[in-house]
Amino acid sequence: MGGADDELAEVAEELDRVAERLADLALDRLRLAADPDEAGGPAAAAEERRITRARRAVEKAAALLAPRKGADDDR
Repeated sequence: MGGADDELAEVAEELDRVAERLADLALDRLRLAADPDEAGGPAAAAEERRITRARRAVEKAAALLAPRKGADDDR
């Protein structure tokens, strides 16, 4: 793996960390949404869905940048 590949792998790792952070935030919102005593439940549920969509997008970006084993072309 060369310099550019190393840089991309590093960015992919950073994106993985961001995806984990987003997953934690989504779980927090889900807990709020499930709490019957929480007045902002519906808003928390909507926010959880938005955060989850963002997490999935970040995970896709990380997967695109991560080094591929045995692949030399972009198929």
